[in-house]
Amino acid sequence: MKIGLFFGSFNPIHIGHLIIANIIYEVTELEEIWFIVSPQNPFKRNKNLLHEFDRYDLVQAAIGDEYHFRVSDVEFNMPKPSYTIDTLAVLSDKYPEHDFKLIIGEDNLASFPKWKNHEVILENHGLLVYPRPDSKPTEMDQHPNVKFVDAPKMDISATLIRKMIKSGHSVRYLLPDSVAGLIKSRKFFLE
Repeated sequence: MKIGLFFGSFNPIHIGHLIIANIIYEVTELEEIWFIVSPQNPFKRNKNLLHEFDRYDLVQAAIGDEYHFRVSDVEFNMPKPSYTIDTLAVLSDKYPEHDFKLIIGEDNLASFPKWKNHEVILENHGLLVYPRPDSKPTEMDQHPNVKFVDAPKMDISATLIRKMIKSGHSVRYLLPDSVAGLIKSRKFFLE
């Protein structure tokens, strides 16, 4: 089975993530997309980061019963910070029958050569790249295992959503109702 892995902090997951994931599912040969909730990004430190179990719950609420989406906590029991190559190794060992592709935003392509063992990721898995605003062409664009996906440039920021929630403003249309309801009931992002 061909599986797309969409890594992120998802703090919180929003409609931009879901739109991109659905378009990638629709226009590629992927049979499922797994949302990999990352406990800690090696390139980002965020004091506003919800606990990983809470972010997992938000992703689960967002995807509901979509049969082609799954949420994964594979990185929760791995050393932190988690590196994509290590996660791919764990998943490949656990699911040798699956062919994993990495989904990343075009804005991450320029820094991709700095990722741990990025050559192994490219050779063994490849990248599905979705457009991001203000991204510049890179040397990675021409790599045979880098495939660009025609999708809208989503400029929805989880940072903006958190600020709006903290300020008491509506985030209607930015989040699925199930996610907004869970955030409200658990009083997330109010501090």
